[in-house]
Amino acid sequence: MDTLIQFALSGVTIGSIYGLVALGFTLVFNATGIINFAQGQFVMLGGLLATTFANELGIPISISALMAILLTALIGASIELITIQPMKGRPVFTLIMITLGVSTVMEALALLIWGTDPIFLPGFSEDVPIAFFGATLQPQMLWVLGVTLFAMIALQFFYQYTIMGQAMLACSFNPLAAASVGIDQQRTVLIAFLLAAALGGLGGVLIAPITTTGYSIGMLVGLKGFSAAIIGGMGSSLGAVVGGLALGLVESMSTGLISSGYKDAISLGALILFLIIRPQGIFGTK
Repeated sequence: MDTLIQFALSGVTIGSIYGLVALGFTLVFNATGIINFAQGQFVMLGGLLATTFANELGIPISISALMAILLTALIGASIELITIQPMKGRPVFTLIMITLGVSTVMEALALLIWGTDPIFLPGFSEDVPIAFFGATLQPQMLWVLGVTLFAMIALQFFYQYTIMGQAMLACSFNPLAAASVGIDQQRTVLIAFLLAAALGGLGGVLIAPITTTGYSIGMLVGLKGFSAAIIGGMGSSLGAVVGGLALGLVESMSTGLISSGYKDAISLGALILFLIIRPQGIFGTK
């Protein structure tokens, strides 16, 4: 039982990161109707920037994390200005392929800048383990879960109670009608990419003290976040987090009870299963 609880804690931790990545997918999808496959690279970028600020420049971890998130957000907005806005009016498939190209370029640049070695970031608080029903809980795990839940609640509030959040949904549902009532679609999409990149950078900063970070983590984390968004229901903030937690638990349990070699196949198999049986996801609509 102690071992199962330990696997469950690990699953909740990694699932929370998947949930944050899925929230980024949700933001861009709700504003544009496209899937941003560069979302995982924002996780990579946030973690690497934070390690550079903290380890190389000696900046305190809290300030390093904040700087990394802000810089990642600005890079996300710049990518939207350079690659997405000029393609306005093009088919959705074209825009998705552009995000895939951006993802590849970001990974290559990260390899050139940071190299191939994994990099560790110090935790946000003391590393004294916490006993939890016979298992061990790292304080950083609490940061990951708490921040993810806060981000989900904040995003849900953003969509329901702010003009900008409702404008994003309007642009996704009917861009022509949104423009006819004065909504600036370009600005709305820009803000969506900025917030999505910030969420990705936040995920990278949170997970780096637990699993380390490196240039190659972005693509796989992005696929897992996309899987979480599909499982929970693309466009749903609650679904993104629930899908992420479910995927993290399935991965962790399969690692402990079967083999770590099968975890990626099992998680992506769950994506295929949902696309076949319930493509709208748990909380999505047809």
